[in-house]
Amino acid sequence: MFTTHRLYILLAVTILTLAAGAAVPVLFAVGKLLLLAVVLLVAADGGALWYRRGITATRQLPERFSNGDPNDVVITIENHYPFTVRLEVIDEIPFVFQRRDIAFKTIIKAFRAPSASVAPAKRLCYQLTPTRRGVYGFGHVRVFASTRLGLLQRRYTLCQPQDVKVYPSYQMLRQYELLAHSRHLSEMGIKRIRRVGNNTEFEQIKDYVVGDDYRTINWRATARRHLLMVNVYQQERSQQVVCVIDKGRMMQQAFLGMTLFDYAVNASLVLSFVAINKEDRAGLATFADAFDTFVPPSRQPGHMQLLQEALYAEQTEFGETDFSALIAGLERHAQRRSLLVLFTSFMQMAALQRQLPFLRQLAMRHRLLVVFFEDEEQRDYIAAHPTDAEDYYRHVIAEKYAYEQRLIVTTLRQYGMQALLTTPRQLSVNVINKYLEMKASS
Repeated sequence: MFTTHRLYILLAVTILTLAAGAAVPVLFAVGKLLLLAVVLLVAADGGALWYRRGITATRQLPERFSNGDPNDVVITIENHYPFTVRLEVIDEIPFVFQRRDIAFKTIIKAFRAPSASVAPAKRLCYQLTPTRRGVYGFGHVRVFASTRLGLLQRRYTLCQPQDVKVYPSYQMLRQYELLAHSRHLSEMGIKRIRRVGNNTEFEQIKDYVVGDDYRTINWRATARRHLLMVNVYQQERSQQVVCVIDKGRMMQQAFLGMTLFDYAVNASLVLSFVAINKEDRAGLATFADAFDTFVPPSRQPGHMQLLQEALYAEQTEFGETDFSALIAGLERHAQRRSLLVLFTSFMQMAALQRQLPFLRQLAMRHRLLVVFFEDEEQRDYIAAHPTDAEDYYRHVIAEKYAYEQRLIVTTLRQYGMQALLTTPRQLSVNVINKYLEMKASS
């Protein structure tokens, strides 16, 4: 049982009236009547709340949460009391969210048993956006019920504690899948790259534009539309695409609450999905101070689920990255020439120089795309105008770091490797565009 502010106000008025009765005897009698009324009202309020268990609730969670995306949580509360109740609802969400605003106030109408077969209910919805993978534990749902009098509250402890697993962003996969089926990938920035050459697998029919090969004209479609129509072909060559993710300490840097490693995980899943839809075989490898996880390239049904399960429990490490271990691991597991998409972090030229011999060795056996991250906040800071002498020095230092990252891209290309410098926010789109560009040029 919990008392409310309304009861304290009534008690304060009663006590003041009784105290004033020392000077005015009539008020003392009025105070005694008020005290009796308060006692009767409290008894009636308590009896109405405790004579039966009148509140039930259920909490609906997704089977798994999608990392970095809003996930819906729904609480349904039913009133079995024969009177209208006022409720305060608090959900014990996982502490990792550090939110104190998951509390709701609502009113549910009375349950009319003879005429209503279903108890009145309210649906309370809110969203949670996790920024790290793992198991998240929900506690109970605490409901504080009161009558229209509002003198007492009865606390209900509802819904059993439950755990939910946070997986890499599968909502992003669904979004790309829907756009791919509707051919609206350009809305997300995915470019359609046409390859001129030996594309022999039919894709679609489109309007003729200047520059199209006249040998691909579809005369039947042209006759029906009275417009020149051409066949579009896509390449039928299949290749292996292996996403290689660095788990070293540099990938622990965070942007908008998510680490660079988690951005790389989400981008790897999306790239694998696109590669499989392009008839390529997608694989996965992770490493830090040692070669860790390896999922062989495949495009069999259920392979995307296998990749999600492999990435679900992956975590970064505090040690330095050992690229020699990566080479040794790929020598054992990926002997066929593949497109390696390496997600790592190079902040300075000195960091690249230490790893450059290993990257060159990888590029001799495989086609290598090195993806590393641009600091978006640093870029915005450089674009801003300096305000004082100290700010000028800071701008010079920031521009030096930005120049070194551009120099890293140039150096990698000089050694025959592809390089992509991108912000975490645009990682997935830019990696897919780069993959499509490389696939079209192969």
